[in-house]
Amino acid sequence: MALTQSYVHGASDKPLCGETIGRFFDAACARWADRPALVVRHQDLRMSYGELRQAVDRLAAGLLTLGLRPGERIGIWSPNNSEWVLTQFATAKAGLVLVNINPAYRSVELEYALNQVGCKALILAERFKTSDYVGMLRELAPELERATAGRLESARLPALRAVVTLGDAEHPGCLRFPDLIAAGGEIEAERIAALGPVLQFDDPINIQFTSGTTGFPKGATLSHHNILNNGFFIGEAMRLTPQDRLCIPVPLYHCFGMVLGNLAAVTHGACMVFPGEGFDPLATLRTVAEERCTALHGVPTMFIAQLDHPEFARFDLSSLRTGIMAGSPCPIEVMKRAVDKMHLSEITIAYGMTETSPVSFQSSTDDPLERRVSTVGRIQPHLEVKIVDPSGRIVGPGTPGELLTRGYAVMLGYWGDEERTREAIDPARWMHTGDLATIDEAGYCNIVGRIKDMVIRGGENVYPREIEEFLYRHPKIQDVQVIGVPDDRYGEEICAWIRLRPGMNANEEEIKAFCRDRIAHYKVPRYVKFVDEFPMTVTGKIQKFVMRERMIAELGLNVQKTA
Repeated sequence: MALTQSYVHGASDKPLCGETIGRFFDAACARWADRPALVVRHQDLRMSYGELRQAVDRLAAGLLTLGLRPGERIGIWSPNNSEWVLTQFATAKAGLVLVNINPAYRSVELEYALNQVGCKALILAERFKTSDYVGMLRELAPELERATAGRLESARLPALRAVVTLGDAEHPGCLRFPDLIAAGGEIEAERIAALGPVLQFDDPINIQFTSGTTGFPKGATLSHHNILNNGFFIGEAMRLTPQDRLCIPVPLYHCFGMVLGNLAAVTHGACMVFPGEGFDPLATLRTVAEERCTALHGVPTMFIAQLDHPEFARFDLSSLRTGIMAGSPCPIEVMKRAVDKMHLSEITIAYGMTETSPVSFQSSTDDPLERRVSTVGRIQPHLEVKIVDPSGRIVGPGTPGELLTRGYAVMLGYWGDEERTREAIDPARWMHTGDLATIDEAGYCNIVGRIKDMVIRGGENVYPREIEEFLYRHPKIQDVQVIGVPDDRYGEEICAWIRLRPGMNANEEEIKAFCRDRIAHYKVPRYVKFVDEFPMTVTGKIQKFVMRERMIAELGLNVQKTA
């Protein structure tokens, strides 16, 4: 039946899971004990589900030797590795709240994150790329040099007691991860087993900091129920089975890695395959080919980097079937190339946000290709979404408005911040996403953009996504982002940042000529800037506010007159 208003709910004959992650994990590992569970290429590590459970149980017992109790917070500051995966499931079994810390954070951001949620312990890598994690922590807590391991007392990090480093090196005041795994004995193992029936699925289990484009990052607090169920239904949309091998080049500190990746795999007995510490297009292509991966995750820029890699053609990717492209708007042309060139005939698009665990909409493997590449699919089971105008009234099908989500996936709240929680979640438990979207009569959703990214030029509402999709058709353009910049006459003008394909050349007039008479005159970019890269977060989200600030400075624009 065609929709008469922009409201959808995910009816389903598959019930929600009413278990904690720990109890579900134990049952999954028993069911698929001999199946491959984890492959970490850069560590040359392979584990079956039976072996994974043994390692997780040892780590969970070891965590109790730190004096940690259920509900206390433990941070992890590390790129992708096996230890991250073990920690995700071990903390859930111990009832500890895992705090994901962005690998790109520097010392000031680390200090804020640890203190905001009162982390009592921190697991960290020694270094990643240009980041010396141990060195930055020592800046904040010089007391480590003289501290007994597990008994830190730091002036700037008052809650922090235990620091655990990955790797074999010894660091003053710190425990080594291998020693922590070996520390638990029978008593701790019995305590972990006893916790199983005590922990509740509505308990907080994970805190993820939102990007914080304005003000300080907020700690979205998620429960077992939130992320376990979301992971399960994400895997259902991809039709994962124990025969699938899911390549996960996206970061674990973000929902994309730990929910769309790990939990989608574990809830279906599939194998988690990690090509490296961070994303590398060549390593990812090699991993897919050599491990015969059947599924692949990534943000659009990751797929573009693989498709355009000089060595792309030499890899046999015929094992691929499905996966997820998400994290930022997925260009239609990129989706089509992924289907055609990478054998991803059943690739899906997912939409959501950290505060909703994260996925609200996802295309299914049997949706028509045109629907899969041009929308974010339909509502996930057991969730509700409505599209509203600025007054809060539901709009008609196809009419843009703000997307609101309600259901099991909505976060518990922002840790320690009731005011900002109330701003985000209204009294009826609708999560206000800040995203502009439409829902058509068949229930398919299209994300138009962010409310704050919408450009108002001379009274016309201009959605950057529409112009970006058009410019992707230009044969020389590899990637494009459109923003609004201040203008004395029209209020705002259109600016396009463009990455050209390797070896291509173009000028501003060529791009404008391509647009003229094909899109409305007010959508033709006034400014065109050719770039080698876009400012973005570690997870591949484009930071349009940074682009806007740079253009204002570069063009000497007057911001005040557009206020």
